[in-house]
Amino acid sequence: MSENSKAVLGENGIYDAKALGMPKVLLLGLQHMFAMFGATILVPMLTGLDVSTTLLFAGLGTLLFHLVTKGRVPAFLGSSFAFLGGYAAIAPMQDSAANKELLPYACFGVACAGILYLVLAALIKIFGTDRVMKYFPPIVTGPIIIAIGLTLSQSAIDNCAADWLVAIAAIALVIVCNIWGKGMIKIVPIIIGVIGSYLFAAALGRVDFTAVREASWFGVPVHWSDTAFSVLGSGDTAMLITSVITIMPIALATMVEHIGDISAISSTVGINYIENPGLHRTLLGDGLATIVASLFGAPANTTYGENTGVLSLTKVFDPLVIRIAACFAIVFSFSPKIAAVIGCMPTATCGGVSLVLYGMISAVGVRNVVETQVDFTKSRNVIIAALILVLSIGINYSAAGAVAFNIGGLTISLSGLAVGALAGIILNAVLPDKDYKFGRG
Repeated sequence: MSENSKAVLGENGIYDAKALGMPKVLLLGLQHMFAMFGATILVPMLTGLDVSTTLLFAGLGTLLFHLVTKGRVPAFLGSSFAFLGGYAAIAPMQDSAANKELLPYACFGVACAGILYLVLAALIKIFGTDRVMKYFPPIVTGPIIIAIGLTLSQSAIDNCAADWLVAIAAIALVIVCNIWGKGMIKIVPIIIGVIGSYLFAAALGRVDFTAVREASWFGVPVHWSDTAFSVLGSGDTAMLITSVITIMPIALATMVEHIGDISAISSTVGINYIENPGLHRTLLGDGLATIVASLFGAPANTTYGENTGVLSLTKVFDPLVIRIAACFAIVFSFSPKIAAVIGCMPTATCGGVSLVLYGMISAVGVRNVVETQVDFTKSRNVIIAALILVLSIGINYSAAGAVAFNIGGLTISLSGLAVGALAGIILNAVLPDKDYKFGRG
């Protein structure tokens, strides 16, 4: 660590963003915004939701989350992929075009799913975090964190495959800046990798700027006809009920993933956010952000692994930087042209950067298992870790990509990560010889 870096370290070894100076802090915020952008706008592209609305409520949702969690948790909330099946079931794309008539119904269903976060948060507040977290010891959360990074890896590789030369340029810049960079260069490797590989691709003539030329400078990111409110008064009641019944169960899986994400952030930063400000607050923040975003026609929000990877890589953990990234997202949502500039970013650039970030997430999971001294001489621990990893990764890469089953005529689909997490939680609860107590280490 350089002398300059030591000078701005605050409590708990966290970089003091204010000591870095506002220009550098703004640059760090922009870096986090770039890290989340590719995945965040992909969800509206796959569902037909509006990109600008998505950016607006990713920013607002993040700020709301920080408000609820007392500004302590350095988490960015971007678009959740977990609800893609729900959108497809209620409002399937029509010849690659948005189903504008049915999307508001799907958004209402997602908003109701967010209510389940509030219910679980209330239960945790009433009965205590210990009673919940005894089901999430390091032997469960560690492999889940590892699986989060590994299951995301496929999308990174697919994106890299679009142009490996550009992807390798991004990877090389990130590695060189992070390993050999000095001062500020060392803590903004992502933004350097993004800009450098973007310019490299543009120089090779591999970037199409048509969308930038055609986009306007200013636009309102919210459209009433796209919101859930547009169907609440005079919409189809049966469709509203169907949407709620179809989509709400997905929250059971996403809440488990939320706990894994918060565990990953806690392990990265070295602060137990599940204990303080509390899992009930993080769930409440995530749930409220999802409800608000969905009601206004944006995708469900979720804590973003990409930004956790940035935290791990840069060692800048100050939540202020994340809030600045959220403000950038809000500002950009009002400018279709700026959003188009970022939207034209080469797929391979996103892939190269993501390849590093997703690997960092898995590495955090490995560190979580090592630092908590999980005893792998015990067969129970080996079995739990093995099944979490194999189920999470195997199902994710299977032909179906999920486990589907019917309940009362409704098809419920669980991601590999959700199945692996549930298997780990259940096995840890029923197998004998537990050796971990929450809060003890």
